[in-house]
Amino acid sequence: MPRSRPGSAKHRRKKRILDAARGYRLGRSKLLCTAKDAIRKAGVNARIGRRLKKRDYRSLWIVRITAACRAHGIRYAEFACGLKRANIALNRKMLSELAIHDPEAFEVLLERASQAAKAAA
Repeated sequence: MPRSRPGSAKHRRKKRILDAARGYRLGRSKLLCTAKDAIRKAGVNARIGRRLKKRDYRSLWIVRITAACRAHGIRYAEFACGLKRANIALNRKMLSELAIHDPEAFEVLLERASQAAKAAA
């Protein structure tokens, strides 16, 4: 019985790896071993980036809310504490959207939060 060789399967595997490494520089897109390492590292960095993106957006929302609060003479921490005491459960994304696109509604929230903060103090 003749021995089998991994001809077409090996070619498909190599093609899949080099296709994934397309656009990388130098040997990272042409050499199989280097391309494997580059793809693995790219996958790790992509996963890290997906986690960091959530952090970045949350901090952006907080900066926007802080700017809107400061424009009305209240600190972000006081605003957040007042919302909690007034039982208003809006996430930071929605608060920042309100601050940008609907300032009147945001002012109502500011008033309610400041009243709740003063009542608790």
